[in-house]
Amino acid sequence: MHLEKKIFLQPTFWRIQRKGQNQSSNLSRTLTSWTEFCYLIFSPFLMEEISSDNIHGLILALASSIFIGSSFIIKKKGLMKAGASGTRAGSGGHSYLKQPMWWVGMISMILGEIANFAAYAFAPAILVTPLGALSIIVSAVLAHYFLDERMHIFGVVGCALCLVGSTTIVLHAPHETLISSVKQVWYFATEPGFLVYASIVVVVVGILIYHYEPRYGHTHLVIYVGICSLMGSLTVMCVKAVGIAIKLSFSGHNQFIYFETWFFTLLLLAFCLMQLNYLNKALDTFNTNVVSPVYYVMFTTLTILASIIMFKDWDNQSGAQIATELCGFVTILCGTFLLHKTKDMAMVGSHPQGGQHSLIMILYENLEIFTPYHNLKIDVGLSTIYFIDFWG
Repeated sequence: MHLEKKIFLQPTFWRIQRKGQNQSSNLSRTLTSWTEFCYLIFSPFLMEEISSDNIHGLILALASSIFIGSSFIIKKKGLMKAGASGTRAGSGGHSYLKQPMWWVGMISMILGEIANFAAYAFAPAILVTPLGALSIIVSAVLAHYFLDERMHIFGVVGCALCLVGSTTIVLHAPHETLISSVKQVWYFATEPGFLVYASIVVVVVGILIYHYEPRYGHTHLVIYVGICSLMGSLTVMCVKAVGIAIKLSFSGHNQFIYFETWFFTLLLLAFCLMQLNYLNKALDTFNTNVVSPVYYVMFTTLTILASIIMFKDWDNQSGAQIATELCGFVTILCGTFLLHKTKDMAMVGSHPQGGQHSLIMILYENLEIFTPYHNLKIDVGLSTIYFIDFWG
């Protein structure tokens, strides 16, 4: 029989019930000790049953955030070293490819993406996807200590909000749907509810690409980010399907003999390429500090919606649990926006002229982001702004 593990956590004690023989996969055995550790950490706070798969997914999602958040800092250090001895990457140089530190950062990012991929095979998207915000915290904290990028007090508040929201979601996340074959995932994907959602996504993306992008793509951020987020929600569903197939295959039930596994894999590759293409366009056209939080909000919201429709994550949850998860998600969103906005505040303190002059430069940068107009003149020396036919 397949291992069936149930964990009942109560305020003063915890116990584990096991049924059947231990036939877990190698990955599950590797995570066992960490799982037991997490049981001890969360047991004083939980009043209800929590699945071991959710714990595995949580561990992998946290590891992913640590690896990805660290990779940004390590790669930045490598780029700084490369720029000091050669042509900077921003000027078209590729000397960073000779920097071992840059490659360490790249490997860290790859490991983080692998951990994130594996997390979807164990836990529902409503648990894994919002935890991506923790990589921002890791990056911000490491940048404060290793890149001398001072964290504003509101940045600390943003980190705290992300942690509170993430904890809220973890403690109330729904259980992962028990799946024994990729054919079961195929059944979920071909149900009327998800087919309607997928059809709407394809139609909306087609309209955005062929009608709105040529006209408004370079002036309205929501066009590129909307395409990325809509396709990203389908990408995550394919990631989950392929991840489940790999997990089941490692446990002795080969899923790659089925047509459905290869179909999900091909869709995953196609959706990833399309998503990356439009994300690069968004980053190349608009400021990163604006793209990142907007993309996070839209991508996470649509991914959770797709997961709820496809895997019916909320079917067995009460209204109070769903409301708590939504509150946790909104808390993470607030923390994410606060973290990104404090990057501009840090620029004020680090600008050589300081104070009023720096604030005016930031104001100009934001105006250029949100409007298609560039016919304005700034005289920093006089601390004044001249608007020339701004609305013309």
